[in-house]
Amino acid sequence: MRILSIVSASAVALALAATGSSTTGSSTASAHDRIFNFSYENVLGTSFDLKVAAPSLAEAHKAETAALNEINREAKILSSWDPDSEFSRWARTHGKAVPVSDDLFRVLGMYDQWRARTGGALDASAGSVIGVWQAAAKAHRLPEQSELAAAIAKAGEKQWTLDASAHTATHTGDASLVLASFTKSYIIDRAANAAMRTGVHSVLVNIGGDLAVRGSLAEPVDIADPRAPEENADPIARILVHDLAVATSGDYRRGVEIGGRHYSHIVDPRTGMPAENIISSTVVAPNPADAGALATAFSILTPEESSKLAASMPGVAYLLVKKDGQQVKSDNWGALEAPLAPLQIAAVRKPVTARMGIAPAAPPAAAWDASMELTVNFEIAQPKGQAKRPFVAAWVEDADRFQVKTLALWYHEDRYLPEMKSWYRSDRVRAMAEGHEIVRTVSSATRGPGKYSLKWDGKDNDGKTVKAGKYTVYLEVAREHGTYQLMKQEMDFSGTPKMVEFPANTEVAASSFDYHKLAAK
Repeated sequence: MRILSIVSASAVALALAATGSSTTGSSTASAHDRIFNFSYENVLGTSFDLKVAAPSLAEAHKAETAALNEINREAKILSSWDPDSEFSRWARTHGKAVPVSDDLFRVLGMYDQWRARTGGALDASAGSVIGVWQAAAKAHRLPEQSELAAAIAKAGEKQWTLDASAHTATHTGDASLVLASFTKSYIIDRAANAAMRTGVHSVLVNIGGDLAVRGSLAEPVDIADPRAPEENADPIARILVHDLAVATSGDYRRGVEIGGRHYSHIVDPRTGMPAENIISSTVVAPNPADAGALATAFSILTPEESSKLAASMPGVAYLLVKKDGQQVKSDNWGALEAPLAPLQIAAVRKPVTARMGIAPAAPPAAAWDASMELTVNFEIAQPKGQAKRPFVAAWVEDADRFQVKTLALWYHEDRYLPEMKSWYRSDRVRAMAEGHEIVRTVSSATRGPGKYSLKWDGKDNDGKTVKAGKYTVYLEVAREHGTYQLMKQEMDFSGTPKMVEFPANTEVAASSFDYHKLAAK
């Protein structure tokens, strides 16, 4: 999940009129509040977005600091990837009652509860099975049955015992443990609480796939299409969330490739097999940890089992997507749904020749080949530790240098828009029609930090199919008061595949423009 600022040209017109104000969105807050957005990379190994409704930037910054501090504090306790975290140090013990923190004791207890609730489908010991698949993928082979059987046997053992009176945890099993199923959502809950304690009126905390909305915000949340996971792809659903949590789990961003086939990173520790029947599960619940746990469990369980489990928990709603694309919704999902209006830029333009009083040449006969698409892939360079996400713009221009399609525009505050020098240069952009939303909140499977993709299906900002021919594709990345990078390439979109790769630079570790055939769904 991520807060994705796809800013239309109408948003720019609004931004220009709102001198000194922050980006506004479709959320609601106090009449005296403004909406502030903060975006970071490499937070818990993925992206972090925070939306705050507060009277001033200073107060919003207090909430930002409190949320980040709480995330970092919890990570030092619960991280499975940090060898120095409290959990990692405890996991290296065996047969010894170790006094542990409240957070670690609570999370271990929650895993015990979820293991029972899901009949063993949700289990921290799944790490042993995941390890077998990862090792097999490195060897370019499928796991041996004997390897899976050994991992399943380890996963079936009791991994720890808890003593509530002494507040100790004793590590008893030999399985590889990974606290991943809902720990991120648990941390989101704590971060949202910490931000709210600073006195702001509303927050939305969003870490790489999961989110929590607190306070007066009523946030529209788009549910990503698991078969089209690009940042600017049309969602499969939109819901309105107020004082709730949303988590999405899916197999489409992480996993292993073996023999040209993708295998999910979500595995059933009871069978040793990756989940494959459910390719996306989105859960809405009052509690973030419950939403995260159920989203993972519903990726493994059958829809019937998921329905029964959800019915036992008040306030839980879900949307599942099967591998054939069929959607399965809980009975109460409809109460959350909001209208799905596409993010488009309404533009009015005249060709350069018409503006000069010259009769326009006959348009090319061929239209965009509907079997082709352009994918803009890029990876933001990651400095050590957490870092604010730079401003990003991606767009396509025709031979007249008119922006036929803005693929993405991500920034923090309106006053920084001019730092997007190339995108911002044209008066024609600022003359486009108003009335389109600025900020989207999207729930999707977790991605790696800084890794993004955008697609262009050959439609312009009005949703009309363009003609085949030559266009120029731009990717612009600028750090606030820092370095500036612009990658551009003229490409002929006439049906012949082509990929252009760019060398790494200060802000972008890797990037490519890939014009290719649509993948079969």
